[in-house]
Amino acid sequence: MEKVERNLIEPMAEINLKEARADATKWVGTVQNKLEEFFIKRGFLLTIIGFLLGRALILSQLAPFGLPFFAAVYLMRRDRAPLALIGLIVGAVTVDFSNGLVMFVGSILVMLLYKVRGPSIVNQVQVMALYVFLSLSLTNVAKQYILYRDIQMYDAMMIAVESGLALILTLIFIQCIPLLAVRKRVTSLKTEEVVSVIILMASIMTGTIGWTLYDLSFEHILSRYLVLLFSLAAGAAIGSTVGVVTGLIFSLASVATLYQMSLLAFSGLLGGLLKEGKKIGVSLGLMIATILIGLYGEGSTNIMITIYESLGAIILFMLTPTILIEKIARHIPGTVEYSNEQQVYMRKMRDVTAQRVSQFSNVFEALSNSFSQMDEWSKNEDEDREFDYFLSNVTEKTCQTCSKKNYCWAKNFNATYDGMKEIMIQLGDNGGQISSKTNREWNKQCIRGQKVVDAISQELTFYQANQKLKRQVQESRRLVADQLRGVSEVMEDFAKEIQRERKNHHLQEEQILEAIQDFGLQIGNVEIYSLEQGNVDIDMSVPFCQGRGECEKLIAPMLSDILGETIIVQSEECAAFPNGFCHVNFKSAKRFVVETGIAHAAKGGGFVSGDSHTTMEIGNGKYAIAISDGMGNGERAHVESMETLQLLQKILMSGIEEKIAIKSVNSVLSLRTTDEIFSTLDLAMVDLHDAKVKFLKICSIPSFIKRGDKIMKIESSNLPMGIMREFDVDVVSEQLKAEDLLIMMSDGIFEGPNHVENVEYWLKRKIKELETDEPQAVADLILEEVIRTKGEIDDDMTIVVAKIKHNTPKWSTIPVGANKKTKSKRLAI
Repeated sequence: MEKVERNLIEPMAEINLKEARADATKWVGTVQNKLEEFFIKRGFLLTIIGFLLGRALILSQLAPFGLPFFAAVYLMRRDRAPLALIGLIVGAVTVDFSNGLVMFVGSILVMLLYKVRGPSIVNQVQVMALYVFLSLSLTNVAKQYILYRDIQMYDAMMIAVESGLALILTLIFIQCIPLLAVRKRVTSLKTEEVVSVIILMASIMTGTIGWTLYDLSFEHILSRYLVLLFSLAAGAAIGSTVGVVTGLIFSLASVATLYQMSLLAFSGLLGGLLKEGKKIGVSLGLMIATILIGLYGEGSTNIMITIYESLGAIILFMLTPTILIEKIARHIPGTVEYSNEQQVYMRKMRDVTAQRVSQFSNVFEALSNSFSQMDEWSKNEDEDREFDYFLSNVTEKTCQTCSKKNYCWAKNFNATYDGMKEIMIQLGDNGGQISSKTNREWNKQCIRGQKVVDAISQELTFYQANQKLKRQVQESRRLVADQLRGVSEVMEDFAKEIQRERKNHHLQEEQILEAIQDFGLQIGNVEIYSLEQGNVDIDMSVPFCQGRGECEKLIAPMLSDILGETIIVQSEECAAFPNGFCHVNFKSAKRFVVETGIAHAAKGGGFVSGDSHTTMEIGNGKYAIAISDGMGNGERAHVESMETLQLLQKILMSGIEEKIAIKSVNSVLSLRTTDEIFSTLDLAMVDLHDAKVKFLKICSIPSFIKRGDKIMKIESSNLPMGIMREFDVDVVSEQLKAEDLLIMMSDGIFEGPNHVENVEYWLKRKIKELETDEPQAVADLILEEVIRTKGEIDDDMTIVVAKIKHNTPKWSTIPVGANKKTKSKRLAI
C-alpha cells in the first residue's frame, strides 16, 4: 500500500514542482516587464539618473554633468526631457540652491538656442554640444557677476573648464541615451559606446559622494560593484578600463580619493584575469587588490573599512542575476556572448536568405510545371480542334453549295467525316497522292469528289505549316520548362548550401597551430571552414618565406598527416613586402586526376576544322571531356561545333545536371535556325572522387577504354543535336580504374582506311599494340597511323586521350605527434 501511494505521490510532486517553477518564471518575467515599463518606457530611470548627475561635482564646485545630460535627453527623447529636468533640478538643489537655478536657466537657454536655430540632422550633435557650452558659460558668468559683481581670471578659467567639460560630456551622453530610453536595443555596442556608458555610470556614481552608512561610502561600494560586473562580463581589458575611468572621475571630484583609481584599476585587472572562476574568482581578485592597495595607500588604519566596502560590493555582486551579466556581455565586442549573439544574428540572416532562395526555386519549379502541364492538357484537345477547323475550311469551299449537303452531314456524318480524314492522312503521307481505291470509294460517296480532294490538298499545306509552327512553340515551352526546372534545382541546392551550419573548430585550430609551431614554423593564424572528408577547407597566414615553398613542402604534408587525407595548396597570395604575411588556402586533393592528350587535323590539311573539343573541371570534383563535330567542314561547321561546346560548358558550369544541359543545348540549336546545320556531341563526365564516368553520346561514334591488354567499347545511339526538337539522352556509365586510358574521337578517325572492312577491330588492334600509355603520345600515334594508312586527310580528325591516375602528392606526409592529431575530433563532428 505504501509503495502504491509513493508511486502516486512522486509523479504528482514532480508535476507540482514543474508547475511551481513555471509559475515562478512567469512571475519573474511579469515583474521584469513591469519594471522595464516603469523605469525605461515611462522614463523614470532618467529622473533618477538626473537626480544623481545634478548632485555630481568636480573639485567641490564645478557641475558639468547636469546640463549635458538634459541636452542629450532633449535631443534624443524630447518627450522625456521634462522628467530628466525635474531630477536634475532636485538633485542640484540638494547641493546648493544656486546650482538648481543655474541648471534651470541653462536648460531654458539650450532650448531657446535650439528653437531659434535648429541644426540639421547631419551636424545636430556637434551643434547641441556647442549650445551647451554657450548656455553654461553665459549662465555661470551671469551668476558670478550677480553674486560678486566681479569676475577674476581664476573664475573665468574655472567657467571655461566647466563649460569645456560640459561640451565633451554632451557628445558622450548623446551616445548613451538610446540605451536608457529605448526598451529593446537590437544592435551591439561599439567600443566608443562602451566607454561612453562607463563614463556615464562613473558620473552617476559621483552624485553619491558623501553618502555613508556606518562609515561605509556608497561611492566606493558602487564603483567596486561596477568593476566586478564588467570584469566578469568582459574580461581584464574592460574591467581595468572601468576601474581607471571611474577612479579618474572620482579623483576629479575629490582629490582625497585619488588612490581609489589604483584600487579599482588593479581590481578590474585581477578580476578579469580570474573570470574563469566566475563570481568567486572575480570577487577574489577584488579582495586581493583591496588588501594590497589598502595597505599601500592608507596603511592599516582604515583597511578594515576598505575591506568592508569591498565585501559590500561583493554581496551586491553575488545577488546580481547571472542573466543580467550575460546581457551586458552580449553588447561588448570580444566576449563569447557577443560572438554567440553575432552568430545568432548571422544564422537568422542566413536562414532568411536561404528561405528567399528556396522561394525563388519554388517559383521556377511552379513555372516549369505550368509550361509542362500546358502542353499535356492541350495536346489532344488541340489535335481534335485543329482537324475540325481544317474540315470547316474544306466544307466551306465545297459542301456549303452542294445539294447533297444534308444527306452527307446530317444522315451520313460519320462516313463523310472519316472519309475526309482518311484522304487528308493519305495526302500527307504519300506526297499529295491518294490511293486509287480510296479515290473510287470517295467518288461513289461524293458527287464533288475531285473538288473535295483538291480542296483538302490545298488546305493541307496551310495545316501542315500551322502544325509546324505549333510544334516549334511547344518545343519552346519544353525548353523553357527544362531550363526553369534546372535553375530551380540549382537554386534549391544553393539554399541548402547556405543553410549548412559552419561549425566552430576552435579546438582543431589550436591543435593545428600548436603542431606546426612545435615543428619550428611560425604561423600567423589558422581558420578552418570545413573538415568534411574530401572537402577540407583551411586558410592560414604564413610569414613571408622568400619563395622557399614552405606551404607546399612542409605545411601541406603536415596537414595531410594531421587530418588523415591528402591536403594540397589550392591558392597562395604572397606578401607584398618582406615582413608581411602570405595568405594560403589548403583544400583536399581529389583521389584521381586526369591527364589529357589531344591531336587533330583539318580536312585536306587546312587550318580550320569542323571538329571542336574541350576539357574542363566544372567543380564538385567533376571533369568534363567533350568533342563536337559540326556537319560538313570549314568555317561554318567549326562555328557550329564551337558554339555547341561553349553553350554546354556555360550550362554545366552553372551546376545544371548533364542530361538537362544537353537537352537545353539541343533545343537552342534546333530553334535558333532553319538551316540544315547539325552537330554531334561526345561528352564524358569523370568523377574525380571515385573515377566513375558517364558517357552522353549524341550521334557520336564509339569511344574506347584501354585497361592493360583489354579494350572496351562504349557506344550509344542518339540523333545529331538540332535535328530533332525532343529526344531522350542515353547515359552509359562505367567504372574506371587508375592507369586506364579513355580514348574519344570524331568520325574522321573512326571511319579509318577505305580498304579496311572492320574498322572497329582494326582500331582496337592498333590501340592494343601501342607500347606507350602517355596520353599525348597515344593521341599523336593513332592520328598518324590513320593518316598514313589512308594516305590523305579526307575529313576533319580529332582524338582526345585521357589517362586516369591516382593523385599522388609531390611531397610525402610529414608525421606529427599522435597527441596533435585532430582526426578523431573531425570524425566526431
